[in-house]
Amino acid sequence: MTVAAIHLHRDDLPAAVRFADTVAIDTETMGLKPERDRLCLLQLSAGDGVCHLVQFSNPAGSPEETARAAPNLRALLNDPAVTKLFHFGRFDIAMLSRALGVTCRPVYCTKIASRLARTYTDRHGLKDLCRELLGIELAKEQQSSDWGAEALSEDQQRYAAGDVLYLHALKAKLDAMLAREGRVDLARACFEFLPHRALLDLAGWPDEDIFAH
Repeated sequence: MTVAAIHLHRDDLPAAVRFADTVAIDTETMGLKPERDRLCLLQLSAGDGVCHLVQFSNPAGSPEETARAAPNLRALLNDPAVTKLFHFGRFDIAMLSRALGVTCRPVYCTKIASRLARTYTDRHGLKDLCRELLGIELAKEQQSSDWGAEALSEDQQRYAAGDVLYLHALKAKLDAMLAREGRVDLARACFEFLPHRALLDLAGWPDEDIFAH
């Protein structure tokens, strides 16, 4: 897929931007602890080669203040008619819940789909999926860069876009594999539980298996 455009916005998605029934979403944060680290950037794509980046410029603001500043984005994330498509959605859903006060439903996670469909491997990262299923090599040099910077570099923007531009194509491939292996219903049940798993993380059970004996 050729990247058609990357659009950078501040604090909210423009009202004129619309997505169909599925939007690919990813987040960039100051760290990997949703209860501690702030949301810096949100990436969105309809799978058409266009990526919209929403950069949050108020690091000192409370979640309530951030939520009030992003009404268009919150409306999209709360829309039950739009499937929110993630890779490792558990983290992103928790971060969006804490930072913007939204509950993302319905959701689809390509990492969960991969674990259910690609049981012949233990490599379920986005880079691995893009390489095997789409023949695309993703650059990951900017993965640990400073996403809280006032101005994002072009390399950072391209990296961030790469995390959402191919999720629709991956979903199509993984859906076919899930159907072939008879695991569509199991995957759907996992996706439905995912927002609850994210809430468990935020409530203090990030590592403990509460279903264990």
